[in-house]
Amino acid sequence: MAPEKISIKAGLKVMRSPQEVFETIVDPDQMSNYFIETSTGRMEAGKTVTWKFPEFDMRFPVHVEKTDPGKFISFYWDGASDGQDTLVEMKLRALDSGCFIEITEKEKKNDEAGIKWLKSNTEGWANFLACLKAFMEFGINLRKNAYDSSQLPTKDIMV
Repeated sequence: MAPEKISIKAGLKVMRSPQEVFETIVDPDQMSNYFIETSTGRMEAGKTVTWKFPEFDMRFPVHVEKTDPGKFISFYWDGASDGQDTLVEMKLRALDSGCFIEITEKEKKNDEAGIKWLKSNTEGWANFLACLKAFMEFGINLRKNAYDSSQLPTKDIMV
């Protein structure tokens, strides 16, 4: 029997300390070098910030639930643009060399809309992790000029 609810999990190792990774995620000046175009502020527990992505006209309110420097970030956002906020948890774990980042986004019904969300946001979080790694380890912004919304093959592509 298929589960009633589905969640997203993605993870990647970055060759930087958990503290550096944490700062690169919560600091909008750094995040704008690899993921978002702008943010209305730093990710801090209890704050709501708004992310704008360079390839979309939409803005995404991000309600920061909890932060634990170098260890954990959680927030709610409407990552499916369906009016239903989902919980995103980012766990940072120190390794002998670097940090492992595990991202979980919870949860949607296991139906057609939920599967569409699962596909889109799993791609989005894998992209986030690859962009974070490229920026932190090599100073490269993988998203720069990667998306031209007027030439995208489908309107279903999400971050």
